[in-house]
Amino acid sequence: MEKEIYIIKANGDKELFDPSKLEDSLRRAGADKQAISQIVTEIKLSFTKDVITASEIYRDAFRLLGKSDIVSASKYSLRRAVMNLGPQGFTFEDFMGAIFKKLGYKVLLRKNIKGLCVSHEMDLIAQNDEKFIMSEIKFHNKQGIKSDIKVVLYIKERFDDIAKGEFYRNIDKNLKIENWLITNTKFTTQAITYAECNPDLNLMSWNYPTEINLQKLIEEAKLFPLTILKSLSSNDKKKFLSKNVVLCRDLLEGGDILFDRVGISAEKAKGVLFEINELLT
Repeated sequence: MEKEIYIIKANGDKELFDPSKLEDSLRRAGADKQAISQIVTEIKLSFTKDVITASEIYRDAFRLLGKSDIVSASKYSLRRAVMNLGPQGFTFEDFMGAIFKKLGYKVLLRKNIKGLCVSHEMDLIAQNDEKFIMSEIKFHNKQGIKSDIKVVLYIKERFDDIAKGEFYRNIDKNLKIENWLITNTKFTTQAITYAECNPDLNLMSWNYPTEINLQKLIEEAKLFPLTILKSLSSNDKKKFLSKNVVLCRDLLEGGDILFDRVGISAEKAKGVLFEINELLT
């Protein structure tokens, strides 16, 4: 009988280690069956205590996966790569704006719009031929932080005020109008229950809703943040982000000019572009 091992999650909760969860996360990253089996076995053999943190398991799995499959290792680190867009939320807003642009929307970021009573700064406004989306965006650069019912109620009140104002009346009524609250972490159960009872408010988090969440949006559209790249240093990533370059695709499409702007040599750029092409294929 195997010894019971407990995991301390990022939010402080304690639960029994379930290898199937690790297997699922590795599978979603694209690791093959042999690599998954080997990594899970090595991690289980490495346990020297009864309690271990989720961060320790992630670190070991990322290291082991990187030895055999750099692309899968990068995808495995996607959630942390999004958090590394911080510490402030502006870059995550830019990232979400870039995603909507790549999906064919016209995008405005951080726009002041007039409600019935007061003006509100809307983090993101996106429009295509079918939809008009207004979105508040909540960014957290640490795991374990959830947006709770108080956040959802506050955002709902803001949207309600906007819906009574002049700006809302001027939106093309042929478009489907949607209000969104997007976060890179999670919502509490109570927050989700409230939103599901109010169909004019849509929530999106890392893994909610099941059919279209932030993780799926990024992976299926292959709109990876450049913070996912192992071939760029932390300093290189900060330089690109400071110039509002946030997607791997931006580096691929920008050519030598973008690399020259941050002082990256042609040789190093070649390695970065190779990693990006591997990610996007």
